[in-house]
Amino acid sequence: MLLSYLTVKGYGEHEISIQRSRFITYVNRATTEDEAQQFIETIKKKHWDATHNCSAYLIGENDEIQKANDDGEPSGTAGVPMLEVLKKRGLKDVVVVVTRYFGGIKLGAGGLIRAYGSATSEGLNAVGIVERKLMQIVHTTIDYHWLGKVENELRQSSYLLKEINYLDQVKLQAYVGKEQTDLFIDWMTNLTSGQASITIGEIEYLEQDYD
Repeated sequence: MLLSYLTVKGYGEHEISIQRSRFITYVNRATTEDEAQQFIETIKKKHWDATHNCSAYLIGENDEIQKANDDGEPSGTAGVPMLEVLKKRGLKDVVVVVTRYFGGIKLGAGGLIRAYGSATSEGLNAVGIVERKLMQIVHTTIDYHWLGKVENELRQSSYLLKEINYLDQVKLQAYVGKEQTDLFIDWMTNLTSGQASITIGEIEYLEQDYD
């Protein structure tokens, strides 16, 4: 599993107009090729009357699956420029479809490459990018008299508080970078004078907006 990677927030769409042609960009996550293909087919059915429904997707930890489709545009003028935008952004597990309604003015090969690249880039900007970081969930159980101090220190630290459960004792869950697990345990142990029960939980990705 990757320690961190960039992807899109989720589904979104964005439209631009170039020389009277409409370019509608659809973006979504896809973790398998089947998901990507299903998304593309959904957009094609929605815009069955469009001039073109060009697509590109990039899937896998090491970009194992890369596909681009010009859907009738001159070879290499649509799908490939779209795929190149995904690569340059360093994105993973993403599928993009750009639907074009021809407006009567031919753009030429260079114009098409720029148009599909711009449509993809603007679509990604509209949807937003997130960074997914692999985090260790660490469970800390304390008596109630420690709660104020521990919660305050935790919220002011570089660690992220996931949730608090108020039971017979207080159980806190925190997101901790995998390489910081031992540091966190030492920090929490010192903070509670050794009176906290600390256990290592599951591993999961934490998503945060990426500027």
